[in-house]
Amino acid sequence: MTAIQGVGCLGVPTLCQLAEASSSSSSFSQMSGLRITVPVIKLPKSNTLSTSRKSARVNVVAQGAATEQASPSAAPAVDASRLKQRVELVDGYWKLKDEFHGGINPAEKAKLEAEPMKLWTERRIDELAKTPFEEIEASKLMKDDIDVRLKWLGLFHRRKHQYGRFMMRLKLPNGVTTSEQTRYLARVIEKYGPEGCADVTTRQNWQIRGVVLEDVPEIMDGLMKVGLTSLQSGMDNVRNAVGNPIAGIDPHEIIDTRPYIMALNDYIVNRGQGNLEITNLPRKWNVCVIGTHDMFEHPHINDLAYIPAIKDGKMGFNLLVGGFFSSKRDAEAIPLDAWVSEQDVVPLCKAMLEAFRDLGFRGNRQKCRMMWLIDELGVEGFRSEVEKRLPSQKLERAAEKDLIDITWERRNLLGVHPQKQSGLSFVGVHVPVGRLQAADMYEFARLADEYGSGELRLTVEQNIIIPNVPDSKIPQLLNEPLVVRFGAEPTPLLTQLVSCTGKQFCGMAIIETKNRALEITKELEATMNFTRPVRMHWTGCPNSCAQVQVADIGFMGTMAKDENKKAVDGVDIFFGGRVGADSHLGEKIRSSVPVKDLIPVVQDLLVEHFGATKKNFLNFGE
Repeated sequence: MTAIQGVGCLGVPTLCQLAEASSSSSSFSQMSGLRITVPVIKLPKSNTLSTSRKSARVNVVAQGAATEQASPSAAPAVDASRLKQRVELVDGYWKLKDEFHGGINPAEKAKLEAEPMKLWTERRIDELAKTPFEEIEASKLMKDDIDVRLKWLGLFHRRKHQYGRFMMRLKLPNGVTTSEQTRYLARVIEKYGPEGCADVTTRQNWQIRGVVLEDVPEIMDGLMKVGLTSLQSGMDNVRNAVGNPIAGIDPHEIIDTRPYIMALNDYIVNRGQGNLEITNLPRKWNVCVIGTHDMFEHPHINDLAYIPAIKDGKMGFNLLVGGFFSSKRDAEAIPLDAWVSEQDVVPLCKAMLEAFRDLGFRGNRQKCRMMWLIDELGVEGFRSEVEKRLPSQKLERAAEKDLIDITWERRNLLGVHPQKQSGLSFVGVHVPVGRLQAADMYEFARLADEYGSGELRLTVEQNIIIPNVPDSKIPQLLNEPLVVRFGAEPTPLLTQLVSCTGKQFCGMAIIETKNRALEITKELEATMNFTRPVRMHWTGCPNSCAQVQVADIGFMGTMAKDENKKAVDGVDIFFGGRVGADSHLGEKIRSSVPVKDLIPVVQDLLVEHFGATKKNFLNFGE
């Protein structure tokens, strides 16, 4: 089985190497044309983000509840029996021990009934793909394979809205991809006609739609050939590792995040072969590395965030832990009071994942995210469990200050921006709610080749960046039909509009989001004047894949009642989320607003809080 190569991690797991990979085999950096070198580290500024434990307080926002101020220093008494490892290694796979089977959730039962990763490691997917759906539906085991266990291979059966078709989620570390990879994905979805499309996600990666089961083995093998993988991108695994989307070309970056992210990804997926050490987590887990004062990576909503910090003259990272969204609770990441050197980025991640795997709760799925374990053990108790799993069994206390300037004004990456490389610029292109067709992807690949270096970058705002464009080519690029149609500098509301998949494809969604978000946004822009961009996010259900809690105004799908008490599509409205160096989560301010009544409600918010005005339309009669 051919391995996916990455930059910076020359063994799995090994120390993170910041020099260029020197393997004789093809690496990700070689495939994408990247040359990654150690960046010059800038010295700390006076205004910094507090990621040490001193004076640290964090907002924990529960839906429908007021903001709760919680100190991360609380240390509850923990019985020694609670620290007993709950999993054991059996025939190369981590299994939940018999004594902990009581009260487990359905996902855990599905893992016990059949090891999900064997669909890949033993190529059981080949036989499953040949099996008629009628036969699959007659077998509970195979039915659970397509509805649950295939998620370990990044495949999500759209039983409710696209029966027999799958969404495939990829790994795309740091959001970096190539024209070759983009063309391959375009070819995959093109054959599915109207059923096939692709989405840029809020974790800098691709999701492709319309896939049929019989094509899966061929598609996955094709992914490997172009340096991609979909392994471990769903269910109880580590999701796509996020970094600065303009890493290595950013004139203002603190560090180039790509070597760290590539090293983490190499460990997480074992260079595309699957890392069986961490495929049985209690719940999904998110990680990011911060590379700029803008904090494009949204560290406060990640389970683990590496914040650049210098300690004793050495470059490294302070750590934030535990950020997450769920239908019952939203929590901002809190300081672990820990610092790791550059060389310990991967070992720290490994130790934390093993602590979560070994001790995490596996009952009610709403209480299985890592923050619940931190709550139970206390920050110091959790820190101790991570520390004992490190090779050195020593975890240093946080650096007093990190390198983030909290006064920094977050930049908009759309449009034309000069790179640190003289004579080159990057161009951020708006992708309306992240949705692309095969023809669009072919065009992006062509533009990357003709105007840049054959590389594309995806952002958490669901947009695409074309880097390394010679300044002399910028006018021609801006006149390309795709760029004109999508817009490099769109209107104030469209520019930062984000939406999840919605009811069109997702069985979890309560309402349709992508088309509705576009329609309502265009109506608002047609009826109002704006002095500044406003970030609006739409998510179809409380899982909040579109991260409504970080938006200026967020809309979460729900059911509402109209004036006749009839059930209709509605939204809960969230307000006041911030991103960047002063990031925090917004709060729910309205519940169950019928979508048909939404326009005037949003107009009032835009006028009162964002300086918008309503346009005057003169009525000249009929």
